[in-house]
Amino acid sequence: MGFSDAVRVCLRKYVTFSGRATRPEYWYFILFVFLGGIVFGTFDYIFFGGSVETTSTSIEAQTNGPLSSLFSLAMLLPSLAAGWRRMHDSGRSGWFMFYPLIVMIGVTAYLAVWGGLSEVASGNIDGLIAAVGGIIGILAIGVMILSPLIVLWWLTRPSQSSDNEYGPAT
Repeated sequence: MGFSDAVRVCLRKYVTFSGRATRPEYWYFILFVFLGGIVFGTFDYIFFGGSVETTSTSIEAQTNGPLSSLFSLAMLLPSLAAGWRRMHDSGRSGWFMFYPLIVMIGVTAYLAVWGGLSEVASGNIDGLIAAVGGIIGILAIGVMILSPLIVLWWLTRPSQSSDNEYGPAT
């Protein structure tokens, strides 16, 4: 499948979360979304102005226009649907796409509760809560950092060569 075919298929299946998407279909579409963001960001800069700041280590551009944001918003559902179908193609549920989000919410909730408990605790138990909570917090942050990488790794896995519960092999 080529670049234009992949983009056409993903846009035709705008909110289709069933079925399977091959690796080229998914990654070509993600490339299209990335390049579209650059193009529309450039149009924003040309038509609506903005600023470019350069340092010895980075270049930072900011625009005031809506085009890039509207393009990103329009591509949100097809990107999610393509990723969902890509997970199906590797034999996993599409819900795995939300794994990093679930981990981030869990870690944030844990750290909020842990921070509140240290204020409530008194006496010697305060040190114990701080030590155990800190260790668990460090481990949770480690999982939060690794979870997007795990999903990215799943998205790069080869297609299942045979039919699976999500549809026939393509």
